[in-house]
Amino acid sequence: MKQLFDELSLQSSKLVTKKYSTSFSLAVGLLSPTIRPAIYNIYGFVRLADEIVDSFHDYPKEDLFNRFEEDYYHAIKDGISLNPILNAFQKTVKEYDIDPEHVAAFMNSMRADLEKQKYETRKEIDTYIYGSADVVGLMCLKVFVKGDHEKYSLLKDSAMSLGSAFQKVNFLRDLKDDYEILNRSYFPNIDLRNITQSQKEEIVREIKSDFEKAYSGIVKLPLEARMGVYVAYRYYNRLLYKLEKTPSENIMNERIRVSDLRKLAILGDCYIRFRLNRY
Repeated sequence: MKQLFDELSLQSSKLVTKKYSTSFSLAVGLLSPTIRPAIYNIYGFVRLADEIVDSFHDYPKEDLFNRFEEDYYHAIKDGISLNPILNAFQKTVKEYDIDPEHVAAFMNSMRADLEKQKYETRKEIDTYIYGSADVVGLMCLKVFVKGDHEKYSLLKDSAMSLGSAFQKVNFLRDLKDDYEILNRSYFPNIDLRNITQSQKEEIVREIKSDFEKAYSGIVKLPLEARMGVYVAYRYYNRLLYKLEKTPSENIMNERIRVSDLRKLAILGDCYIRFRLNRY
C-alpha cells in the first residue's frame, strides 16, 4: 500500500534529522504538527545530498551524486521513489509548490563541493551560499506560509538572510574540518592557516547583519512556524557569540559548540517569550 510506504518515507526523513542534528531536530519538534513532516522531508533531502559530497570519501562520490540527482527527477516525474528520502521530498515539493529552480540551485551548489575547493571571489561564494542555504530557507518558507503568496513575497528576503547566517556560522565553526579534511576554503582572500582577529571580526559583523535581517521576518511568521524558527535563530546566535569570543588563533584548533545546558536555557527563555509574545 502506497500510504504505508509514504509513512515509512516520512519516518526515514525524521530519523535522518534526529541522527544528524539534535539541535535542528528539537527546533523542528516545536513547529506545528501540520507542517512538521514537510520540514523533516526537506531536511532529509538536503542532508543526504550533503553527506554524499562531504562524507563518502571511500566511494565514487560523483557517481553517487549523479544517481541521487537522476533519481530525484525520476521521483518528481513518477510521483514515487524507492529511495524513501526522495519519495518523501518529492511529495513535499508537489504539495507546497516548491520552486524547481530552487532545487536545481541547491543541486548545483552540492555538485560544486565535488569540483571546487577554494572560493576566490565574492560572487562565487554568494552563488554557492544561495544554492546551499538561501534556497533551503525559501523551501521551508513555502511550507510555513502554506500557499500564501503575499506572505511569501513579504518574508522571502528574511528567509534567505537566515539561511545565509546559518551557513556562514557553520563555515566559521567548521573551519578546521573544511580546511584539513575536505581541503575547502569558503572565505575569499583569507589564509585560513593564519586568519587574523580583524578578519574574523569582519566575518562576524557580516553574519550579525544577516541575523538582523532575518529577525525582522521571523517575528512575522505564522504562529505554527514562529517558535521553532525562533529557537533555531537563538541557538545559532549563541554559537556565533561563542565564536566571536574565541581568539582567531584558536578557531582552527577547536570546534565550538553550545552546551546542552545552555540549549535548555535558550529553549526555556524562548518559550516564555513566545507565551508573552515578547521577542
